[in-house]
Amino acid sequence: MTVSRLGCVLALGLLVACGNFDPASTPGALEKYTAAEIFERGEYELERGKPADAATYFGEIERLYPYSDFAKRALIMQAYSFHKDKDYPNSRGAAQRYIDFYPASEDAAYAQYLLALSYYDQIDEIGRDQGLTFQALQALRAVIEQYPDTEYARSSIWKFDLAFDHLAAKEMEIGRYYLKRKHYAAAVNRFRIVVEDFQTTSHTAEALHRLVEAYLSLGLTDEAQTAGAILGHNYQSTEWYDDSYALLTGQGLEAKTAGDNWLASIYRQVLRGEWL
Repeated sequence: MTVSRLGCVLALGLLVACGNFDPASTPGALEKYTAAEIFERGEYELERGKPADAATYFGEIERLYPYSDFAKRALIMQAYSFHKDKDYPNSRGAAQRYIDFYPASEDAAYAQYLLALSYYDQIDEIGRDQGLTFQALQALRAVIEQYPDTEYARSSIWKFDLAFDHLAAKEMEIGRYYLKRKHYAAAVNRFRIVVEDFQTTSHTAEALHRLVEAYLSLGLTDEAQTAGAILGHNYQSTEWYDDSYALLTGQGLEAKTAGDNWLASIYRQVLRGEWL
């Protein structure tokens, strides 16, 4: 063997050094290699930016050496490789198999986290189907509840808050759409969802201001004043309160609780410290 050939073998670490070895096009070719060698090749493919190829090698270990310790390690690496390749359905499938086969493993938390990421990493814009967001929330909650003392739980809490905020943003987008087209009742329904169900998100102050706008347009001054009062109690230093204050005073109204409505109930909760 020449020096250059030996160097190439060492660089690859296994299999047919320096060649474009493709197990898919060479039936049975991998069977003469050990699980450790195939695993190393999978790692090599990851290192050179070929996660799809890496997933293939890790999958071959599961097929050829199903009861080995390498099969267990390869399955979680396959889930990671698929995720790296943005093949989210296959990543989710591999992660779920790992959880099913090895629920007590130290890597089960990471598998659950990868499963959650397979949904979360597809939440890239407000306009997308929110079904993915709900699934991400459920999967992230599973990480938080089942593995509370892990680094994955801490990361999941942060991602959960962002996904939750994403849902509120979608409601706001729809509410603004209705408000702009003077469909005030439909707009109110959307903003009410944000105030009642997403009050810990960054959108609550705007939702309350939009309620002031919508209710004033509908002539429901008690509701408008109460929404303004909640804004004043919780978000007085924001632009949303300034805008609502201007709208209310422009019609000779105050930002105060008035009447007996759903917002008045929330205002009472605010005063008791049971809301926000």
